[in-house]
Amino acid sequence: MSFLRNRAGYILVGAIGFAIVAFLVGDVVSYGGSFMGGDRTTVGEVAGEKISFDEFKAQVDQNEANFKQQMGQATLNPQMASYVLENTWNQKISEILLNKEVERLGLSVGEQEREDLVSGKNPDPQIVQAFGNPETGQLDRAQLTNFQNNLKSQDPNSPVRQQWVNFLLSIQRNRLFQKYNNLVKNSIYVTSLEAREEYSQRNKLADFNYVNLEYSSIPDNQVKLTDGDYSEYYNENKNLFINKEESRTIEYVAFDASPSKSDTAAALQAINKLAADFKATPNDSLFVSINADTKMPLAYVKKGQLEPALDSVVFNASVGTVVGPVFTNGSYKLAKLVDTRMSPDSVKASHILISPATEGSPERAKAKADSIYNVIKNGGNFAELASRFGSDATKDKGGDLGTFGRGSMIPAFEEAVFNGKPGDLKVVTTQYGTHVIRIDRQIGSSRVAKVAIVDKAVISSSQTQSTAFSKASAFLSEVKDAKSFDEAAKKDKVTKLLAENLTPSQANIPGFENPRELVRWAFESEEGDISEKVFEVGDRFVVARVTDVREVGTLPLEKVKAQIEPVVRNRVKAKMLAEKLEAALSGASSINQVASKVGRPVTPVQNIVFANPVLPGIAQENKVVGTVFGLQPKKLSKVIRGEQGVYVVQVNGFTNPAPLTNTINQKQQMVQALDQRAQGQVLEVLRDLAKVKDYRLRFF
Repeated sequence: MSFLRNRAGYILVGAIGFAIVAFLVGDVVSYGGSFMGGDRTTVGEVAGEKISFDEFKAQVDQNEANFKQQMGQATLNPQMASYVLENTWNQKISEILLNKEVERLGLSVGEQEREDLVSGKNPDPQIVQAFGNPETGQLDRAQLTNFQNNLKSQDPNSPVRQQWVNFLLSIQRNRLFQKYNNLVKNSIYVTSLEAREEYSQRNKLADFNYVNLEYSSIPDNQVKLTDGDYSEYYNENKNLFINKEESRTIEYVAFDASPSKSDTAAALQAINKLAADFKATPNDSLFVSINADTKMPLAYVKKGQLEPALDSVVFNASVGTVVGPVFTNGSYKLAKLVDTRMSPDSVKASHILISPATEGSPERAKAKADSIYNVIKNGGNFAELASRFGSDATKDKGGDLGTFGRGSMIPAFEEAVFNGKPGDLKVVTTQYGTHVIRIDRQIGSSRVAKVAIVDKAVISSSQTQSTAFSKASAFLSEVKDAKSFDEAAKKDKVTKLLAENLTPSQANIPGFENPRELVRWAFESEEGDISEKVFEVGDRFVVARVTDVREVGTLPLEKVKAQIEPVVRNRVKAKMLAEKLEAALSGASSINQVASKVGRPVTPVQNIVFANPVLPGIAQENKVVGTVFGLQPKKLSKVIRGEQGVYVVQVNGFTNPAPLTNTINQKQQMVQALDQRAQGQVLEVLRDLAKVKDYRLRFF
């Protein structure tokens, strides 16, 4: 029955990577709760529906736990944690939006349909995966019936019953997803006329000549831009300046508090003091646990697994030799060769992982593993028991872990499989739970070494940190506005850095490990504000100033002026250059005459299709290629204002493709392409209309 926790976790991990997969809870589950505390307990709003902090935090915690299990890590770094948070948020938005759509459309999963999804002729793939026969890949109905019968004896509030309910809900929301998605797919239609047009755009070839005057031919300093130039472009393209997410830009100075030379010397002195005692100690494991900064368990390693500075020396030393200290990865290290032996190069093994979380305690997990061990010893089928009781993804393969070398597994597990012999059955407890392990095969043989490592990290002393903080504090006391900020940076000879368009969920700023406090301050501040305190971010002390605030909505001209300046300048250049080409066009009957008047060569182009409007050696020029396919052969075009310059073109001719006699395949290809985009675009449209309010910054 422990498969339920694993399966629910598997579903959630999938939801993190692809939010829309788990998007509906349907009419069976209601979200919400008490909102008496107002925004103090609300992490966001979607289409008027509030998301409580407690509910959202529980979902984040669950997804983090699943992500850790999936990645095989005990902790998540700030970037990983931010990734999980962001995907959980997107998942939650999708759930609410699509749940409303399902309710609006009246979609549901009936009682008989729910039963068929579990035990009908075509059960849901999740049921088959959970209760399938590993050998046949088909649903083991006896196993399913037995589980359901056992479930009836469980307390209604038991974890197993709740896991089963959640499992069924995931199946139901997947079915609702299929129904909604089918509605979207069935709304997509391509006409025969559209199919022929698409076919022509991808296969009709154009052969033409052009003359161009490039914008780069006019130096930028010869172009004077007016407010009217900016306003004209801005007003014509306001749709390009819609800001969907609030952002901040900050400039900052950072005072380095990384370890100094004296800090490095102190770490070296500390490690040198340990060398003699390390060599003499009779208990290497205890010595490492007491004296090392990194409490690495003693384990056998093969050549190449240690740092290069230690590897060759250790493998050429005699037992008891202490190597080092050597400096690597920010630490000084001593390595002691404890033992050497011949060991398999790789092992093929299988396991059944019993999770303490599922069983209720480590003791219960160990007891269950011992019971399974005894069943297997007495002739029980390992693969069948793994499929039934395992709590990780290998249960679907009968517990098969495949073949792996040293360094692939955690030390306790590795010790068991590399130091045993084929056919051995062992029970081993690790941080993931209790494993029933079977050694299936051992391959090759080479020398391995058991190494104890004591390290001392080179870290900043309190004096180093205090000095850096004092400099930052002195800087902060001098700045009152942008001018004094610049003057103080120049005086202190520190470089001003810029972090542009920070979002509320921003997890990183280049050079900073975890800048959340700095980001939170930026969003609580107004444009021009200077931080009221010095921020400690990793090994740097930071003073910052907010230089730009961008609210949701259409950005005003002054916010985008610098951004659009290159385009506006090219538009002014286009007017200047267009006058030359228009004068050259006057009275001209061929492209050669135009070229002669402006002193530019005629450039021939062949085999251009409408669907790929790129001029070889230039760039993508939509207007130019679009004009070509609208021209009659031998006719001169009017002046075209493109992306890289102004153009005049003359078409030599077109090569038409073979007639499209059967549009069915073409229509199917177009429908498939549209279908692939539709699912994401539907969510994007719903989200744009939903007025999503994000308050996560207050809590995370």
